[in-house]
Amino acid sequence: MTADPQQGPIVDADTTSLRSVLRQQASTVTVVTAPGATPVGFTATSFTSVSLEPPVVSFCLGLASSAWPTVARARHVAVHLLAQHQRDLARTFAATGIDRFAHPTRWRVGPEAVPILDDAPAWLLCRVVDRVVVGDHAIVLAEPELLRHAEVGSPLLYHRGGYAGVDPADRAAVA
Repeated sequence: MTADPQQGPIVDADTTSLRSVLRQQASTVTVVTAPGATPVGFTATSFTSVSLEPPVVSFCLGLASSAWPTVARARHVAVHLLAQHQRDLARTFAATGIDRFAHPTRWRVGPEAVPILDDAPAWLLCRVVDRVVVGDHAIVLAEPELLRHAEVGSPLLYHRGGYAGVDPADRAAVA
């Protein structure tokens, strides 16, 4: 095998090189919320669909996260898909040491006492069905029970350490 001069060198997949490679992947930005004595929420770029029959989605959360103890006990969570204009909201829920639900965050108590963020173009209320601990993270598997969505705006993405959007002119129709 010969190295392609257009590509970088082949290296061991250690933490630093893996993080560098994963920054090349654009990910949807979501905020996950869970009820508790004090509600919790965090920004996640690991949200994905697992199965349609039965419907199951997943997201990952670091075990050292301040939200993990609440999510570890929660029966229900909400996953909010953010729009391109909601960068500040994503930053708020990614920050540490602050009250993420304080002003200017707009939210309400939703079904199953789960915090629902106002103005998210889509949200799913999910029943947690399993938590799988792998390394320093947990994969949370959940069944969507209720959802709300609007066909508006462009999704917020995370790519190369920053927030980005999708230019509507660049979207090709999927056949």
